[in-house]
Amino acid sequence: MRKNQLESSLLVLTTLGLVAFGLVMVYSATSAPAALGGGDPVHYLKRQSAYAVLGLTLMVVVSRRSFRGLRSLSAILVPAALVLLLVVLVVGDPVNGARRWIAFGPLVFQPSELAKLALCVWAAAYLARRRPPQTLGELARPFGLLAAVFFALLLAEPDLGTSVTIAVMLAGLLVVAGTPVRVLGAGFGIAAGVGLAAIALEPYRRERLFSFLDPWSDAEGAGFQTVQAMIGMGSGGIFGVGLGESVLKLFYLPEAHTDMIFAIVGEELGLLGTAAIVCAYAAFAYAGLRVALGCRDPFGKLLAAALTALVCGQAAINLAAVLALAPLTGIPLPFVSYGGSNLVVQLASVGILLNIAANGRRARAAVPDRRRRDGRARPARARSGGRAAGAGSRGDVRRVGGARRGAARA
Repeated sequence: MRKNQLESSLLVLTTLGLVAFGLVMVYSATSAPAALGGGDPVHYLKRQSAYAVLGLTLMVVVSRRSFRGLRSLSAILVPAALVLLLVVLVVGDPVNGARRWIAFGPLVFQPSELAKLALCVWAAAYLARRRPPQTLGELARPFGLLAAVFFALLLAEPDLGTSVTIAVMLAGLLVVAGTPVRVLGAGFGIAAGVGLAAIALEPYRRERLFSFLDPWSDAEGAGFQTVQAMIGMGSGGIFGVGLGESVLKLFYLPEAHTDMIFAIVGEELGLLGTAAIVCAYAAFAYAGLRVALGCRDPFGKLLAAALTALVCGQAAINLAAVLALAPLTGIPLPFVSYGGSNLVVQLASVGILLNIAANGRRARAAVPDRRRRDGRARPARARSGGRAAGAGSRGDVRRVGGARRGAARA
């Protein structure tokens, strides 16, 4: 029970700390440009705060509902996510040439965020009742086919970053479930080939790839964002230039409050600030994996591992892109970057983890399946049964023999 409390407390404290820090950094990254442009300096802060309140409320509500109910919802979440991904291609508002958002009055929703959670829940529910894929054919059906449908819709938006995040989450879940590494290597080798083909077919993706290989070769064009992020990280030094004193955010670094906010953290708070962020995600990963290891319910165990991989995998991809260790993909930094849909879904995921931490260890042990992995029934334990039968027979013989000897004496 103490371990449960430690892991839950660590998850709550880490999440609340990152959300609060994210609000501060969103205000720092947007207030000065908005004021210089004649806008409201607290516009983004107010919107992000509203989404944070909504997400924290949802986190509390979800943490009080049993995670086992999500197993039955998995068959509904996946079709709903697919429908929304189709709808956004038709009615979505185009922003910078991409259709990723559906507006509901003042609220804006990104269906790809629901797609991450839907696939996470469905994959955990599927693997909880079946053996993990052992061959490439088993991996292709249904994991590969369903993931291919999602990836096709996401690439049509286009949104390559979410596709990469989903692939990382599924890879982590399949490793935990017990899929052989050779099978995963072959499957993701095929996926990487398809991804390279998608990059080759789109000029802007080719530019991003080439700018990643050598951003300084086109520092004023495709490599501009990467170069500016590197300058910001380097100019921060150990202690940073001071909170709110960033120069990059003044129209030098595009979209500094979204997927590049880590560069602002590095410039304003230096190495100490960036190290604190990395340690926070490491603590989240530790607590999430401890929850998965301690859960007795197979579905809860896999779901906790998948949700932890989803949050921490997304963070790792974002940090790698800002540090020029990976191509830019537009993935936000969980709990910190500006973005309502991502924040709400990530906080809901934390609520599910908290519920698994509270109820997973107290789950009743499932009745063991008497079937082997090949589908045939396990043979009865003849040895133990034989011993019992033999012991009973020998006892009967002793009793009969004793009765005969007694009769003879009489």
